[in-house]
Amino acid sequence: MSLENKIVLVTGGASGIGRATVDRLAADGAHVVVADTQVDLAGEVVSEVKKAGGSAEVCQLDVAKSGAADTAVNAIVAEHGRLDGAFNNAGIVGPTVKLLDIDPEEWARVLAVNLTGIFSCVQAEIRQMTQQSSGGSIVNTASICGLVALSHAAAYNSAKHGVVGLTKSAAIEYGPKKIRVNAVCPGFIDTPMLAKGAGASEGMLEQVTGTLPIRRIADASEVADVVAWLLSEQSSYITGIAMPIDGGWTAQ
Repeated sequence: MSLENKIVLVTGGASGIGRATVDRLAADGAHVVVADTQVDLAGEVVSEVKKAGGSAEVCQLDVAKSGAADTAVNAIVAEHGRLDGAFNNAGIVGPTVKLLDIDPEEWARVLAVNLTGIFSCVQAEIRQMTQQSSGGSIVNTASICGLVALSHAAAYNSAKHGVVGLTKSAAIEYGPKKIRVNAVCPGFIDTPMLAKGAGASEGMLEQVTGTLPIRRIADASEVADVVAWLLSEQSSYITGIAMPIDGGWTAQ
């Protein structure tokens, strides 16, 4: 699968699924812009990519900050002349409490990062891609919580359902401009976010594993493989989907 010389933006690229995807895209030949609030950690990722023979650069980006996505995309285009693909992956877990116990400020923060942040990125990316005869490909990180709901996660569920709707809307409206927009819906993936959500409890993770038909937690690289495919021309007729990557969990 070749992404040779493609310019691809990855938000939340300093850790977890984002980091695994940066590695995969770089291995496939893309120049990866690693965007994150954690600049030092993003720099470490870029250094490792370069040591492995890949091409990457750091971009400081807080997707929840007004205008930040536009600034980032404009900087990429000023340097490279185009933006071929984007993986909008930055996100936070949010409060794990019942709906009545959610603080309005926590609710607003989850929506700001997980939904409005992706909206801002998609809008900036499409604005650029409509100016390119080649169009582009965008992948958004939703979640199994964008397809079904988990208890004690109303803010997260709401944001991720919104990402799925946003993805479908963008795909319908900009398909004629050669812009494909898809979403991945990861389930239980071995990342720092899963450990935080499960309270870093080994017993809790074992309980989760028992609910999965495949009977194991996924590695972040397994999500990265799907993202790379969706960004490549091998998925050229695929747009508007919300693909579960969940070991069969939502099939039950």
